[in-house]
Amino acid sequence: MKLYVIVPLWALLTLTQQAPSDDKCACELTNSEKAFPYDKLSGVKENALKCNSNVTPQKTMELESLLLGLDRRLPQLLEYVSLLEREDDRELYGVISLQVIENEMREIQQLMERLNSTTLQHQRLTAATAEQLEDLRPVMQDLQTYDTSQVMKTQQANQRLKRDLDQCQNGQPAPPPTHPPPGNCPHGQFVNITGPRVHTAGEFPGAYKYGAWGRDPKPEAGKESWHWLVILSVSNKFSNFVRLYSSLSSLIVGVSIPGNALISHSNPTTNTIQGPNVVMYGEALFYNCYNQDAVCQFNITRKTVTSVQLPKGTRFNSKGNFCHLDGCYLFTDLDLATDESGVWVIYTTNQNFGNLVLSKVEEGEPLRLGQTWQTSVYKQGVTNTFMACGVLYATRYVDTLTEEIFFSFDTTTGEQKFNLGIFIKKMSPNIQALNYSPVDQMLHAYCDAFMVSYKVLFE
Repeated sequence: MKLYVIVPLWALLTLTQQAPSDDKCACELTNSEKAFPYDKLSGVKENALKCNSNVTPQKTMELESLLLGLDRRLPQLLEYVSLLEREDDRELYGVISLQVIENEMREIQQLMERLNSTTLQHQRLTAATAEQLEDLRPVMQDLQTYDTSQVMKTQQANQRLKRDLDQCQNGQPAPPPTHPPPGNCPHGQFVNITGPRVHTAGEFPGAYKYGAWGRDPKPEAGKESWHWLVILSVSNKFSNFVRLYSSLSSLIVGVSIPGNALISHSNPTTNTIQGPNVVMYGEALFYNCYNQDAVCQFNITRKTVTSVQLPKGTRFNSKGNFCHLDGCYLFTDLDLATDESGVWVIYTTNQNFGNLVLSKVEEGEPLRLGQTWQTSVYKQGVTNTFMACGVLYATRYVDTLTEEIFFSFDTTTGEQKFNLGIFIKKMSPNIQALNYSPVDQMLHAYCDAFMVSYKVLFE
């Protein structure tokens, strides 16, 4: 009995001695969950981004554009051949027609080569992307088992909030663009256009066939959303005012709150606008001066006009127009254009045998011409031109539904391309004026009294 009593006392004494002297308790926590594999998640994200960068809407539209080009050009070639068979005089006419057919066949061959190459690239890309997606599937299923703390769901919610915030911010008026040097494009390479985004008869439906419209890339503060319109109100040749609208909506519904900025009270006079190829830049309208081989600048604020003379031999007064097979656009000798770096003038001279010549218009007083470039594309084989990031683009007439951006000239490298194959879906047969807006990367076209705009895609 005594031994039975002593043992519990001894054990109690031992436990008391083992207790910490500072009255603190230390616990070791063992987590039964596996550690979240952040490295594996980062690898999945990287592979997904590669897929998104490889498979883009631009690549799909490139294929569609090439197919559309073949669809339009082949019937045109057949028409040329039929015309030659009916009207061949075995002399000069026949030689010229054969040269036209030869050029068309060469360009169609180039389109087919590009189409074959693009198709093969797309097939390889599709196969590689499908394989990558199949590899990602089991990894994603495995990662889902780790998301017990709703990590991915929280990240996805944050991404949706960020996207909505970006869209809200992008809906505000765009700030004035920066002015990179010609050829240095902040948007990437011009690859395609989509649209039309806007198609409206505006304030004067069907009344004025020739004109131009767009936005000022360098507006005054508070006028970032303003649009301008010039209509050739006299014989489809001349105008003496520019009409202003406080927003795109106002232009579409035909409500001009600012009204007209009048250049002169009579028309035509020395300062009259001649031809539809005009642009607005820095609160000033640039246009072909009436009956002169010169560029006029009308300052809307000061109501003053200054001009700069073009080189000797410049064709003007409807002697160097844009043309297509069925005719020419009258008084389109000079084409004014804007891009990220300022104002340009496109024209032709006797010295350059009727090929396009490009000059930079330098702002200031007096107005002057900057650097000049000569190209190898014949102007009367072109229907319109525009500038984007220091690169000159030229269009040609395909048919009543389609215009093709076929030529480019890079002012930085001097490189010329004759087979771009970018197609414009027209809303009416003719495009009298074409202007690129660096503010929102839109292409504004004036088409047989309609105003149409397209979105320019860069890559």
